[in-house]
Amino acid sequence: MFLYNINQDELEEIKEVPFKKEIEIHKLCESNLEKIFALKFVKREFSFNNFRFDTLAFDESSKAFVIIEYKNTSSFSVIDQGYAYLSLLLNNKAEFILEYNESCNGSLKRDDVDWSQSRVIFVSPSFNNYQKESINFKDLPFELWEVKKFSNNIVYFNAIKQSKTSESIKTIVSSNEQAEVVNKEVMVYTEEDHFKNSSEEMIDLYSRIKEFILSLNDGITIKAKKYEMGFLYKNKIMVDIHLQKKALKIWLNTKKGTINDSKNIAKDMSNTGHWGNGDYEIQISDDEELEYIFSLIKQVYRLRM
Repeated sequence: MFLYNINQDELEEIKEVPFKKEIEIHKLCESNLEKIFALKFVKREFSFNNFRFDTLAFDESSKAFVIIEYKNTSSFSVIDQGYAYLSLLLNNKAEFILEYNESCNGSLKRDDVDWSQSRVIFVSPSFNNYQKESINFKDLPFELWEVKKFSNNIVYFNAIKQSKTSESIKTIVSSNEQAEVVNKEVMVYTEEDHFKNSSEEMIDLYSRIKEFILSLNDGITIKAKKYEMGFLYKNKIMVDIHLQKKALKIWLNTKKGTINDSKNIAKDMSNTGHWGNGDYEIQISDDEELEYIFSLIKQVYRLRM
């Protein structure tokens, strides 16, 4: 990647400025946790059982704890450290809930948390090839994020994408006790998982909606969650879709009163518990109102621009 400033038709190179210390990365990310990762901050340097988590966070869209670890070196094992952290989390759920309630002045209960979607995020200026290859399993609940700083005060974050593979991490770490604890409870969901409980007609309808949403912007990504497929823009959920046998449920992640729904097909969920994110829920079983639904989704997208 080459970056330049244009100065009277001349290109001036923008050089990378290395982070001097790991704490710089730590402070930068923690101060912008919601912007970068769409996560709620819980605790800095949370210590427990001789372990210290750099940042303990909570993903409100999936109702799960997220552990973030910052590195200014590439000499560490993603697999070993990630499993050790998640094993500790899953074996001490009450302590993590207590920390959340004390730090966030909350009333979180054990059943409010979806422990199956717990994950670990590693943030570093660079990862070696071994580390990048180590996350290429379909069911590994770890993410790698590269962060780079440049001479013009530009900061770049990049989530390293996992290669599509059918191989399971369980075949590699079957003798690891910590991994066994994690693999029994933590699930990494895929789009195919949601197709299993649906029908060809609904999968086709979902695919048409998916195609439209992705056409809005190249920066829109998809995240498979336990109950829904989430569509993210600027790393925040914009639309959620739940596939059923005979219908799709769509949630628009915006507040009540922020979109113009002249046909009143979106149900107000602002005071009702529900899956998905946002105050609007739409249920469809055919493509009769598809173009109109596209117009509602486009309104939500424009609110995010």
